[in-house]
Parts: sequence; C-alpha cells; structure tokens
Amino acid sequence: MQNKKIITNLVFLIVLFASAATVAGIFSTGGSGEYEYRSIRGQTVTIHGDGLYQDMSADVAIQGIAQDCVTLFIAIPFLLVALYRFRVQSLTGKFLLAGVLSYFFVTYLFYMNMAMYNVMFLVYVALTGFSFFAFLLTLLSIETDQLPAIFSEKAPVKFAGGFLILNAIIITLLWLRVVVPPLLDRTIIPLEVEHYTTLTVQAFDLSLFLPFSIVAGLLLIRKSKYGYLFAPVYLVFLSLLMLALIAKLIAMSMDGQNVIPAIFLIPAIALVAIVCTTILLRNINTHHHV
Repeated sequence: MQNKKIITNLVFLIVLFASAATVAGIFSTGGSGEYEYRSIRGQTVTIHGDGLYQDMSADVAIQGIAQDCVTLFIAIPFLLVALYRFRVQSLTGKFLLAGVLSYFFVTYLFYMNMAMYNVMFLVYVALTGFSFFAFLLTLLSIETDQLPAIFSEKAPVKFAGGFLILNAIIITLLWLRVVVPPLLDRTIIPLEVEHYTTLTVQAFDLSLFLPFSIVAGLLLIRKSKYGYLFAPVYLVFLSLLMLALIAKLIAMSMDGQNVIPAIFLIPAIALVAIVCTTILLRNINTHHHV
C-alpha cells in the first residue's frame, strides 16, 4: 500500500508527542495557584495559576486537563489499534484510523490556537501537522468509487446521515446561545471570551466542522460515494470528541459550574455516535481491501 510507511511513522510521532503533551498537561505543577485577573475588557477572570495551563482561566484549564486524560488513556491506545487494523489493509481500519487522526488534528488545532502560550507550543504545532498529513494520506488511500458497492444495502444511511445533520444543528444552537445574546443587548463580547482573544472553538466549529457534519450527512443519505467516505470518518471522530466533552463536563460539574443543558445533550450525542459508527462499519462487506 502506498504511503503505509509514512503514515505509520507519523502515527508513532503523534503517539510520542501527544503522550508528552498530555502527561505535561495532567501532571505538571508549579505556579502561584488561583488568582483574580482583570481582562482588557474589564472582566474579572479567575486564573488557574498551576502547572502547564497556569495562565488559562480556571474553568478552561480543568477542561484541558480532562481532555488530556481522554487523549492519553483512550485516544492514543485507540490510535494504535486503528493503525494495526490499517496495516492489515482493512477498510474498517482505514475509517477508524482516519477518524481518530481527525480527533488529534482538531484537538491540537484548538490547543495551538486557544491555549495560552506555554512550553508545549511547538509540540502542539507538530501534532497538528503530523495528524493533518497522516489523516490526509489515510483518506486518500481509500478508493471512493468502490464504496457504494462495498457497504451493505441494509446500512442505516438515512439514520446515520440524519443524525450527523441533527448533531450539527444542536451544537450550532448551543454555540449561538453563547454568541447571539450579547449582540442583541449590545454588550457584544460574551462572558465566555474571558481574557482570551476570541471564541476559538465556536469559530472553528461554526465555520468548518459543523457544516462538514451536515455535508457528510446529506451525502450519506444520498448514498454518494463521498458520503460513504466522509460519514464513517466523521462518526469515529465525533465519538471520541464527545467522550472528551463528557470528561470536560464532569470536571466542570465537580468544580461547581453549571453544565445544563450540555450534560444531557452531549452523552446522548456520544451514545448515538458510537452506535451509528458501530452499525455502519459492521455493514461493510468483508474481504474488501480498498
């Protein structure tokens, strides 16, 4: 298989660099502890003041640590399993690998752009690059013309595609709930901006990742070859991302923050995403090497 060695090497680099980044995020210490900071907008923000994320707001820092735990203990082992499946030329393995690589790409794209500058900056840059090119090469290794014939006629394309569209709508509404009210009352800046420059997660989601969920869902419902390509990958990515969000919500709840309605919506999305991923991949006809 073309580029197998390159993809394998990139995956091992991701494992190495992500292990270093997550261990640093979870276990690093040092700093003055929590303190209050007045932002350029006059907002009082509680700063975490400890470890790698010491310059981040306390509520965001604990979310970063929670996601680091998911990345270290779930996503990295999953990546190695997916690589093994990929190397034996399993189509399911290609979908799994592309999906988990997209999780690493999105995760460290956000870390690179949102995390307050720290000693791991170049590690985040490297992880974003490694995961992007490994993802691209993995996706290009799939022969799209054969996909409609390889998936079973019983594959739940309408359900899975409809779910991808619904997921995008739900998350869009959650983010607009943050962005729109300040525009209407002319305060302009949401409190969630805190001492950061902008709403990075919402910006990437609303401009790129949520529209892609809608497109993948529509293409899958139409049984397009690109729907069969993008939807399984997105579902794998979404399953991992929702697990990370659940960990973040748990950390926020333990910190006394309000996590409603997300605490009900995110686990439901995670469950359906995992079910859709499992059923869709099980509807791949065996013994195909695409």
